[in-house]
Amino acid sequence: MEGAQIEDKVPLTAYEKEQMFVDILPETQEDDGIAYLSFFVEDDGNVNVEEIVNNVKEELDGLRMFMDVGEGTITVDETEDIDWINNWKEYFHQFYIDDLLVIPSWEEVKEEDKGKMILHIDPGTAFGTGMHETTQLCIRQLKKYVTPETELLDVGCGSGILAILALMFGAKKAKGTDLDPCAIEATKENMEANNINPEDFEVMIGNIITEKEVQDAVGYEKYDIVVANILADVLVPLTPVIVNQMKQGGLYITSGIIDDKEETVVEAVKAAGLEVLEVTYQGEWVSVTARKS
Repeated sequence: MEGAQIEDKVPLTAYEKEQMFVDILPETQEDDGIAYLSFFVEDDGNVNVEEIVNNVKEELDGLRMFMDVGEGTITVDETEDIDWINNWKEYFHQFYIDDLLVIPSWEEVKEEDKGKMILHIDPGTAFGTGMHETTQLCIRQLKKYVTPETELLDVGCGSGILAILALMFGAKKAKGTDLDPCAIEATKENMEANNINPEDFEVMIGNIITEKEVQDAVGYEKYDIVVANILADVLVPLTPVIVNQMKQGGLYITSGIIDDKEETVVEAVKAAGLEVLEVTYQGEWVSVTARKS
């Protein structure tokens, strides 16, 4: 079996919504009590579909003794053998963020671009590529404020793009935190692709908002810049915590804020004792930059 998925209309829990990391949740229909379980089998010429279906029927019949499995009907479809892993590459091409070139590994740098700053990144592991407006808002602020003395903390670092670029802009050291363990490998790959010294950027897994051991490991009053490209609903509880990690005079660069949440984040920033320096916009997204005075 190559994988399985469950589709139903059961409403998301508050925790599940939090884990989705999106501000605009998908619209869902009313729960109709029906769930679809799909699984996929690669046909290498030795697959007996009838036998597999019979085995599934037997298991369903066994489950009926303990629970209501409903109709338990089974349908079989054939899907064309497509290289899904690589076919998406035709949709991701090099692009520019101002004078920064972002380019995947399978494309060549044009002769006229060889003098530009270049970020090498492959989007195959997800986590972000720099295409989203919120990421670009943060990149521009980092470029404006990073100095050779900057020690940076990236909260919700994902693929590590923001910290990697901060180091490319001249920052001295960076640390990142994320909830997803996959962030470590994704960041490592991107560091290698961009020749970032592993000693300059460390990633930790954990929730810096609620886990004191993460806060302790990250350190207090240590960072010249904290960047957080997350969501307004996460930035609100994060802000009063993260001020403790910032040096006096340190900057707090945030994004991931949909335009109608701007005031919510600005109020949270001010309530934490920070001075709002700039609010910048791209499309329907907002970035708030503040200083710890």
